[in-house]
Amino acid sequence: MSTSGNKFVAAGLAILLALSFQAQAGAETATLTTAPNVPAPITRDKPTTVVAHFEAKEVVGDLAEGVKYAFWTFGGTVPGPMLRVRVGDSVEFHLHNHKDNTQPHNIDIHAVNGPGGGAAVNTVAPGEEKIFTFKAQNPGLYIYHCAAGSIVDHISNGMYGLVLIEPKGGLPPVDKEFYVFESEFYTDGAEGVQGFDIAKGLAEHADHVVFNGRAGSLMGDNVLKAKVGDKVRMYFGNIGPNGISSFHIIGEIFDTVHMEGSLEGAVNHNVQTTLVPSAGATIVEFTLDAPGAYTLVDHSIFRVAKGAIGQLVAEGKENPSTFRSGK
Repeated sequence: MSTSGNKFVAAGLAILLALSFQAQAGAETATLTTAPNVPAPITRDKPTTVVAHFEAKEVVGDLAEGVKYAFWTFGGTVPGPMLRVRVGDSVEFHLHNHKDNTQPHNIDIHAVNGPGGGAAVNTVAPGEEKIFTFKAQNPGLYIYHCAAGSIVDHISNGMYGLVLIEPKGGLPPVDKEFYVFESEFYTDGAEGVQGFDIAKGLAEHADHVVFNGRAGSLMGDNVLKAKVGDKVRMYFGNIGPNGISSFHIIGEIFDTVHMEGSLEGAVNHNVQTTLVPSAGATIVEFTLDAPGAYTLVDHSIFRVAKGAIGQLVAEGKENPSTFRSGK
């Protein structure tokens, strides 16, 4: 057989061995969700290889009423997809950069123990794809973001999201889970489609502070919905890129707060407002005791006027032993 034939056979065997390894390990394709949706809890009791595909996309979308913005995104949404894996999993991460994009992009995943959170080896030009693998070693809720170029413009334009690494045995069951993400935008005021103004970013003067990528994303027809008696778990991230969030839900007290997204660290109870640092996250849990609208805010209250507001509506029977109007 010729040398080229040997190489062909060797390559074929390598592919078959890789596929065999994935099959033996029970490899699975990651289920990705867009905010406010959360991937389903992990039900398997053993780690596996999880294959995740992300794509960088530069898109024009609505930032606020009457405001179009040139977003840079993962998956075409702000925030990007949420990924959920189990501690011990090996994550085979594929990063694609759409061929029509103008910029190189990469991803820095705060759950990664390795150079640049993976960013050191995955910068991709338009039309390219790169792959790296990391071990999910530390349970918790983690930010990811683009770290290409000067970093600030990639973050400021919308390239971020959340990765949840469940502990062994998973998380206690709840009735509802939501994915909420806070971010600031510094706009240049251009007619038509607006872009990023670095001078405003350096001065830390945000034009918009929003939940899930745009003003009103959790209002009107888009409110979060649950029922009286539901136990709710909310995965909340804050990219900044400058401000610390003072996350609060008007009319609710957080029964449990996993501070800074840790699932093995400090846990607080009966918390009114929790601080979430720039490029940080938290997990809050609470039970809805009465029907009505509960308002999510950044209680650095002037940010509400800039868009940091949403609602969770609870439906169900009145509960006068907890709350009632009048005598």
